[in-house]
Amino acid sequence: MNQVLLTVSGVIPPDLEQQIATGKRPRADYLELARHFGADIIDYRVARQTAGPIGRFFERLGGPNLLLAWACFTRRHRYQAIFTDGEQVGLPLAALLKFFSPNRRPRHLMIVHILSVPKKMVFLDRFGVQSHIDRFIVYSTWQQRFITERWGVPIQRVPFTPFMVDDQFFHPRLAPPRPTPRPQICAVGLERRDYPTLLRAVVGLEADVVIAAASPWSKQRDSTQNQPIPPNVRVQKFSQYDLRQLYSDSRFLVMPLEPVEFQAGVTAILEAMAMERAVICTATPGQTDIVVEGKTGLYVPPRDPAALRTAIEHLLADPETAVRMGKAGRRLVEESMNLDHYAVRLSNILYETLTETGAEPQPIKHKEQL
Repeated sequence: MNQVLLTVSGVIPPDLEQQIATGKRPRADYLELARHFGADIIDYRVARQTAGPIGRFFERLGGPNLLLAWACFTRRHRYQAIFTDGEQVGLPLAALLKFFSPNRRPRHLMIVHILSVPKKMVFLDRFGVQSHIDRFIVYSTWQQRFITERWGVPIQRVPFTPFMVDDQFFHPRLAPPRPTPRPQICAVGLERRDYPTLLRAVVGLEADVVIAAASPWSKQRDSTQNQPIPPNVRVQKFSQYDLRQLYSDSRFLVMPLEPVEFQAGVTAILEAMAMERAVICTATPGQTDIVVEGKTGLYVPPRDPAALRTAIEHLLADPETAVRMGKAGRRLVEESMNLDHYAVRLSNILYETLTETGAEPQPIKHKEQL
């Protein structure tokens, strides 16, 4: 029996490893996890090739994530554990395991982004599928509290882990800052970004603002659309390779968020920190676990352009503080929030899960052992 099946909610590019090897993009977290776990990977492409007519029906019914859940279910007897990369796959898989495989199943570990929305809560409120999720791995302590309090899931089944960044790719030495005519700041991403507040905050600012309003993961609309764009603001899409240079050329990152209960913005925040850039972030319930107030950045209240303007002007007027915060952010990433630390933490969670069930797992090989 193989040990672990790891899902990828997408299609893995055929030239992915070549892009990584040539420095065109960061290492993929799922490749690192697969190496640490000794796991097989299944993405949409593999699921479509192997799931058969029932899988095709499920994809028509509920989209590719339901197809992926079904493909995992059909493989359940081959693995000791299935590791789902989000609740979009993990919840339907838990339902399939609960109602159609009551006697024997693999351990199920699920990464959680946000469960505090009605269409996801119904799986646990009404169907009780938490019985078939052995670990809810959360990136937000708010989500951790919500899961333990609402459904009475023991805290040991809801481990918190910080998210991660490939700090080998996002490294200041690989993209030295270029001179700009005026000070430049940046904002990056799409998921629940409050760009209208940022646009109001920077009107007439003596600095240029670049908004990279794009994301390879988010399906959210660009909130700069239909908004007046001040003359000092440029909205543009960037590749991950070009984002690295954008962070380097900017004095700091601004992360304006809507009030959310999950780690919206965490990828860009960690990328900027890895590039030694301070972060100004909206203080939301879900995004309070990464930026350290006064040490790696500043928090501002939600939907408050005046407070955001004050924070921006403060760091622009005090570049030494911005530099100090940026270097502290880089140290924090290196110490606990890079991809290698993340893979080891999740490997430990996997091993503990397999061990506590009475299974006899093979030792998990960490990267340094491979």
